[in-house]
Amino acid sequence: MTPSALKRPLLFSLPALSFALSSAFAAPAPADRQVDRWDLTALYASDAAFDADAKKLSAQLQQLGACKGQLSTRLKSCLDLVAEARKRVNTLSTYAAQYYDQDTGDSKGNQLNQRAALLGNDFSQATTFLQPEILALGSKRIDAMLAKDKGLQLYRFQLSNMLRSAPHTLDAAGEQLVAQFGLATGSAASVYRTLANAEIAWPTVTLSDGTQVRLDQAAYTKYRDDDQRVDRKLVFDAFFGKWKEYERTFGETLYGQLKTDAAYAKVRRYADSQSAALDADNLPPAVYQTLIAQTNANLPTLHRYFKLRARMLGVKDLAYYDIYAPLLKSDRTFPLAEGKQMMLASVAPLGPDYVKALSAAVDARWMDVYPRPRKVAGAYMNGDAYDVHPFVLLNYTDNYEAVSTLTHEWGHAMHSVLANKAQPSIYAPYSIFVAEIASTTNEALLLDARLKQARDDDERLLYLGAALENLRGTYFRQAMFAEFEAAIHGKVDKGESLTGEEITAIYAGILKRYHGEAQGVMTIDPAYALEWAYVPHFYHGYYVFQYATSIAAAQDFAQRILDKEPGALAAYLKMLGAGGSAYPYDLVKAAGVDLASPKPYQALAARMNGIMDQIEAIEAKRGK
Repeated sequence: MTPSALKRPLLFSLPALSFALSSAFAAPAPADRQVDRWDLTALYASDAAFDADAKKLSAQLQQLGACKGQLSTRLKSCLDLVAEARKRVNTLSTYAAQYYDQDTGDSKGNQLNQRAALLGNDFSQATTFLQPEILALGSKRIDAMLAKDKGLQLYRFQLSNMLRSAPHTLDAAGEQLVAQFGLATGSAASVYRTLANAEIAWPTVTLSDGTQVRLDQAAYTKYRDDDQRVDRKLVFDAFFGKWKEYERTFGETLYGQLKTDAAYAKVRRYADSQSAALDADNLPPAVYQTLIAQTNANLPTLHRYFKLRARMLGVKDLAYYDIYAPLLKSDRTFPLAEGKQMMLASVAPLGPDYVKALSAAVDARWMDVYPRPRKVAGAYMNGDAYDVHPFVLLNYTDNYEAVSTLTHEWGHAMHSVLANKAQPSIYAPYSIFVAEIASTTNEALLLDARLKQARDDDERLLYLGAALENLRGTYFRQAMFAEFEAAIHGKVDKGESLTGEEITAIYAGILKRYHGEAQGVMTIDPAYALEWAYVPHFYHGYYVFQYATSIAAAQDFAQRILDKEPGALAAYLKMLGAGGSAYPYDLVKAAGVDLASPKPYQALAARMNGIMDQIEAIEAKRGK
């Protein structure tokens, strides 16, 4: 990662794009229940406090100007100053982001976001000299300085990482120019976010029971698993029909993002945008390649799941709008208080210290819980306010998937708590490659706990079905997205143009292959291929593949922890506490999982087949 990089992307939960916010849509909490909203005064008590910190940042950036050309004699003090400024700009950005996301229609939030973006760009420009000057010093000179000044040892890994990127670093003038373009090249994601969350005129549909529904993103995730098949089809048709109306616009925004990624890769002398994205964390290309190859090799397992789903639903011609219908109908709800207790009980295998810290945090107003009009859809964790604490955004609805999402996001938050406690601010931020392991391991522990407490086969089927859907949504679906990303990025990297219609055609081809249309497994209506426009993650290039690699690793870590394998828990917690103090692939491998090898993906497929064996055994016992 270059020194100008401020922060990792927000840690989104998969519900925003696979199994959704939740199926049983609970009424939002009353507006006066502030306990269910995050407390942003922990960041800044007032607008004046925000302004004062912004002024301190500006002063620090002025001081950084005196570091130019002086690194040979002032390296440690200048790196200290950069670290403090980065920490401050991340806190400012966190406040702006959380303020905006709690109400995207509030103009103040938008103004704060714009101001934070300007400050972030100022930071980027103020630090552009750093890497070229360090490269000019060279590894021998840096090694000598490290040996002479023990205080510099803190920055050993950071300096090594900068030196590693020498072939892709420009001279000082070039880095300054790239930084100046930072603001101009971030508009695609901003336009998408505003249009998709605040300005689309969502359709109203009438369900078969006469219920009228305004079909926004939250309502789509509520009703797409409706008991009535005709209503599921109505929801899919109306929802993706609305995205179809914006196909050209969203095609332009995504194409703009792809062009930006391609341009930066070319400027930095990478072969393509994928190489640039993977190199940021020094990830071996074999990780991406092995994931795609193994996923395609294991598509028969996914197709087996769809065939099982069709039998359990009593559907002969399974369609794409049937993939969210629950395998077992359950009216059970899980209010937030119960969901918290379920989560806390499930993570007991991670040790009493972990449980104690999570128990205190989950009641400390670190999260915004319930859906509201104009609140950002989905769920995520933002852990970049190093001196404060993580912030969790949910859209909690009272079913099991909501509990799973709660557990997922707090897995992220606890990762930040552990990393912030163990690491200085420069190494507390961690790669997405490791981050999603922390969240999906906790989901695996939740499933194990629920299966052990299931009272009968019906409840067991509820959790086994959720497990299958989790593996489908977190592994196969994300790998499908990864293959799609590689395809569209590849075209733009070659200088080809892409329209919304062309993007839809590419997505449709991959969607049909993964869902076995040629094998007669499932019918895919071409209208639903607009789903790509619904997925915000594509504006964070090569992000989603890490969900798939992570769940493969998480299954392994969770099983070894549950089996109380000697050293497994200590190795896992050490990995979380390491933050970004080493390359993420190396951290995961050192903890026991090699994600560049076929083994974890083959084990995941075997686990999925094992779950289906259990379900089929229950069904056979019932004579089905």
